Amino acid sequence: MSFDNWDEIRTAYQVARVGTVSGAAEVLGVHHATVIRHVDALEARLGTKLFQRHPRGYTPTEAGHQLLAVGQATEDQFSQLAARIAGAGEEVSGELIVTSLPTISTLILPALEQMLVDHPKLQLRYLTDQRVFRLEYGEAHVAIRAGNRPTEPDNVVQQLCANRTGLYAGKSYVERYGMPTEETLDQHRFIGPEQRDSRAPFWRWMSNAVPDECVVFRANDHESQLAAVRQGLGLGFVPYNEGRSDSRMVEVLPPRPEWESSLWLVTHVDLHRTAKVQAVLKVLKDLIGSPRPN
Repeated sequence: MSFDNWDEIRTAYQVARVGTVSGAAEVLGVHHATVIRHVDALEARLGTKLFQRHPRGYTPTEAGHQLLAVGQATEDQFSQLAARIAGAGEEVSGELIVTSLPTISTLILPALEQMLVDHPKLQLRYLTDQRVFRLEYGEAHVAIRAGNRPTEPDNVVQQLCANRTGLYAGKSYVERYGMPTEETLDQHRFIGPEQRDSRAPFWRWMSNAVPDECVVFRANDHESQLAAVRQGLGLGFVPYNEGRSDSRMVEVLPPRPEWESSLWLVTHVDLHRTAKVQAVLKVLKDLIGSPRPN
């Protein structure tokens, strides 16, 4: 016997359970001729009669009763399996992978902390990278992306919030060079990205508003740029929620609409409705998506 015979076994089990060909056909949603063909084929494979045929229906033989017992046990096991799978799907536990750009980690981490508090059985993986993680290949459950609205097929996209950025200086910089103003920016030193063609709106603004010779320090990652601002190497752009909470920095220019980029919640359509994904989406929306005070 092989997996090719499961249809025949299932058909014979229903005949044994119901007692008639027509009743089994109705349960299975097939023609009564299909039921007869399956039963005949299974009896031929087993080399024994499973039923006694009579005008009022089919009565299981001893072998038929054995088939009935096995079929009932199998059906019960599948029902239990389905219940376990459904229960696991409703429980917020196991591994959950969230990805975002490194620059918004401080914005995201409070929401992830809340997830771990609310769901003790959860195991979080938080991946930060410049590359786009492929949700369709299972690289992440939830992606938080910046910029234009993502357009990949089979993804569910929801707007989270605006990513606000301000211009900051380290306190040691202000002590050494004085407090910059918008009118004196061309007299100050700046921290910039290694990629001069960066698409981030605040970097594009800087390339137009600040002479290139004023950019005295460039770094290829957010943490190095942030450390350089704190160290007093120059003025730099810092996520607003991070800059306002760091006592080592002072605000030079507050966030501007032209420096903002949209943040998007992206999930794959096959996992969007699962309990884990819905739980983290709710926390992210509640803690980040709501308006924040200036």
